[in-house]
Amino acid sequence: MLDNVIIKQLTSLEELYEMQTLEKSVWSITPTPIPQTYTTLNHGGILLGAYMEKQMVGFIYSFPGFDGKDNYLCSHMLGILPAYRKSGLGVKMKLRQAEIAKEHGYTMMTWTFDPLESVNAYLNLHKLGARGMKYKENHYGDIGGKLNNGLPTDRIQVEWHFNEQRATCTPSLKEEYVLLQSSQDAEPLVTKPLSQIEKSRKRGYFVAVPANFQTLKQKEYPLALKWRLQSRKVFQSLFANGFVAKDLLRFNDTINYYYFAKGRAL
Repeated sequence: MLDNVIIKQLTSLEELYEMQTLEKSVWSITPTPIPQTYTTLNHGGILLGAYMEKQMVGFIYSFPGFDGKDNYLCSHMLGILPAYRKSGLGVKMKLRQAEIAKEHGYTMMTWTFDPLESVNAYLNLHKLGARGMKYKENHYGDIGGKLNNGLPTDRIQVEWHFNEQRATCTPSLKEEYVLLQSSQDAEPLVTKPLSQIEKSRKRGYFVAVPANFQTLKQKEYPLALKWRLQSRKVFQSLFANGFVAKDLLRFNDTINYYYFAKGRAL
């Protein structure tokens, strides 16, 4: 599918209008205003479009960031048409973005994602090697749109040090290290007192999340909300005690597992 894909930097107003149309199609929300994206384009932003037979099927919107100490690239949006998701296009676009970012002098890229979206977590942590560093409770407030569906917009913020090598060893799932599990009724179940994390000598933990959170939101909203609120407690406890979201393990058709490790290890 990707043999004929062309990924290029967006440079014109016409291309930004294409990106705006695609953004609206992907998320069913009011798209980013053209004056904003055009200003970003002309002041250090990196905007990419993925084209198949002259149709834009994916885009990336990123701009310079500064936290008071370091400069980095803030990768705000990656949008792909449904027909091209899970095809490897997301990885291909992010790697191209990293190449351009390196040319611009960046060494780190950051963005946020919904921690219950396993597909995004697998792309960010497992395929790219980014690391989840912070938890943002209801980060965007109520933004509407079909993908959010009224749930609190919790996010994990990742850092991707794309010039650094990373360990490729995938940890084995250990039941005694699982903090959040799925019950027989698919309910989120905290398996251990979270207060123990602070005193524990364990260097890693696992956290279960639904394999298809979008379907869960559409069919069983109350259960989706339970997963949001219960997982929030676990994620916040892990981050507060110095753990980093390091990987996502695909387990079966219903449940996947985050792997959290102590410290900022690659």
